[in-house]
Amino acid sequence: MTDPLIVGWAHTKFGKSEAPDTMALMAEVARPALDHAGIAPEAVDGIFTGVFNNGFSHQDFQGALVAMGTPELAGVPFLRTENACATGSAAIYAAADFIASGRGKVALVIGAEKMTATPNDRIGDILLSASFVPEEGEIPGGFAGVFGRITEHYFQRHGDRSEELAMIAAKNHENGMRNPYAHMQKAFDAGFCNTPSEKNPLVAGPLRRTDCSLVSDGAAALVLAAPEVAEGLARGIRFRARAQAGDYLALSRRDPIAFDGPRRAWRAALDQAGLAVTDLSLVETHDCFTTAEMIEYEAMGLAEPGQGWRVIREGTTRFDGALPVNPSGGLKSRGHPIGATGVSQHVMAAMQLTGDAGAMQVADARLAGVFNMGGAAVASYCSILERQK
Repeated sequence: MTDPLIVGWAHTKFGKSEAPDTMALMAEVARPALDHAGIAPEAVDGIFTGVFNNGFSHQDFQGALVAMGTPELAGVPFLRTENACATGSAAIYAAADFIASGRGKVALVIGAEKMTATPNDRIGDILLSASFVPEEGEIPGGFAGVFGRITEHYFQRHGDRSEELAMIAAKNHENGMRNPYAHMQKAFDAGFCNTPSEKNPLVAGPLRRTDCSLVSDGAAALVLAAPEVAEGLARGIRFRARAQAGDYLALSRRDPIAFDGPRRAWRAALDQAGLAVTDLSLVETHDCFTTAEMIEYEAMGLAEPGQGWRVIREGTTRFDGALPVNPSGGLKSRGHPIGATGVSQHVMAAMQLTGDAGAMQVADARLAGVFNMGGAAVASYCSILERQK
């Protein structure tokens, strides 16, 4: 089997969108992604849609909505994936497997979510369904409450790292200022992020508002093509590696701060690519909360367990550091429309590798790591991307 190449993409601005639903959001990126790839709609063999939904909209059967918004795709077989916050990456990997198996040569992948039209208390309930509800469904604060508890466990073992979390938040907000697609293009310094206040209140446990990703609307799309198709197109980004790992849904069944699934996904991807993490030019990682990014530094091999806080303090992951992490602003600043996130991360990385990232551009970007996870480190996807043409 031969993995396909990424040959085109499109991305809406994340934030509070005037688009009324996911059908409209997906229509904003479907045809532009195909046009960017230089592929006609009739050449598409499969559509892979990532939408979490689970109550954000009464309308489901989301895969069928792509052709409703883009009629020239009517008749193309489609599939909808759901894997919590890793829903977008699940759609990408399903599309890649579809092409690698020989079932098709061109796939359109779209991730989307419409979240801001839902009342805040309902959003909390919807997102908390991505935890193990029998044990965690009553945690105050929704999914922020889940990560609040993870943060408390980390602090109990490794000391209060609130200042380092604030440094991660400030880094990602600074990076988001460079990203025209970002939901929040506003800088906050580490001092503001580290100080609970009326504008930055405590949300859950030690987590402040600036430690939490945003409730966003948005969509992103990728076009994947078999190597023989990609040969005749303008660009081609290959998957040097892609790996997926799972873990227990219930936090009670595992060490909540070990992030064993992310660690195994990273190890498998790096081994598959024949690389060390320090060989990468940049990483787009899943900072649903600043705690997640800090522990992911450990999972990707930048620090030993319990030492991830040292990575941001040493400046390694800053935009001008040895390994920039989330030069797009990450989920923290770019936004986190659940189904769109994994696709967006791959788009951001591909833009870096083709030199099309504008003010976000990391110098001499040759290899990009992408890490997307569903739930509290339950479904983990790690891609390593490299420009082929």
